[in-house]
Amino acid sequence: MTTSDIGERALISRLLARLPRPSPSLLIGPGDDAAVVRPGRAALQVLTTDALVEHVHFSRAWASPESIGHKALAVNLSDLAAMGALPRWALLSLVLPPDTPLSFVDGLVDGLAALGSQHGVTVAGGNVTRSPGPVVIDVTAGGEVAQRKFITRAGAHPGDELWLSGSIGGAHAALAMLSADEAPGPALAERLHRPTPRVRLGATIAAHRAARGLIDLSDGLGAAVTQVAEASGCGARIDADAIPVMAEAREWWNAKGVDPVQVSLAGGEDYELLLAVPARWGGRLRHLRRQVTDPPLTRIGTLTRDRALVLSRPGIETPLPGGFEHFHP
Repeated sequence: MTTSDIGERALISRLLARLPRPSPSLLIGPGDDAAVVRPGRAALQVLTTDALVEHVHFSRAWASPESIGHKALAVNLSDLAAMGALPRWALLSLVLPPDTPLSFVDGLVDGLAALGSQHGVTVAGGNVTRSPGPVVIDVTAGGEVAQRKFITRAGAHPGDELWLSGSIGGAHAALAMLSADEAPGPALAERLHRPTPRVRLGATIAAHRAARGLIDLSDGLGAAVTQVAEASGCGARIDADAIPVMAEAREWWNAKGVDPVQVSLAGGEDYELLLAVPARWGGRLRHLRRQVTDPPLTRIGTLTRDRALVLSRPGIETPLPGGFEHFHP
């Protein structure tokens, strides 16, 4: 059966039946014209939105419906983590061709709901509409952070150390493999299709004020370093040998004769966090690393007074590669 076989109202009822029970903070939820939520005491609301477009962000030939739904929410939770916020609710809008199979919609919602349940996220409402083109999944997410605890990309200073969570390059390598009609291994496929938003890490960073600047790596490490440096009025020097490229990605790129560091810096969809930490905050950083041991943190460089963005290797310095952009000049 397809979406056009059952109609809009029946489709909405079907979706709501697959979502978990709302949290007490949701006063008015799906079924009215708008949602009403109760914020926590002394908390600031943090809002973000992101859309996944078929053939741009995902392909149904490569990814399961569950993984597509997971990713649609994960990319928003990653943005909240980058502000130090704990996620609370989400709005889900689906733009669907009339011949979309109900099994695809069911799986998509199940994947989104499963990740939402892991992080206490309530789906507070949304919209369903018909499209003559590709599937579009648009999620708006909201979270909370204590007053004066949120962290932006613009708060860093020259001399701050740059620390990276986890490893990079896995999603980009998996996408390159699929584009070359090669099947990525399970670890690489997981990085592409089911990214892990660093929610706990981001919230812990904010709670302990363990960083002065923070950003997620949706468009790649090169782009993230550039955005933090530009927003903070700095330059950056990145140590190429310190960058933790995922082992499976490094091996595959080396076999293709491609520099794994260079290509992973420019690739996107890592969804790790980049922290700018003053050197004198070593105690806070050690406390953070005791509180959150997974993922590990790696020092990859330093912000500088000189506005240049440099990738440093033994005996040579080159311009830092940029990241992914939807629109090129």
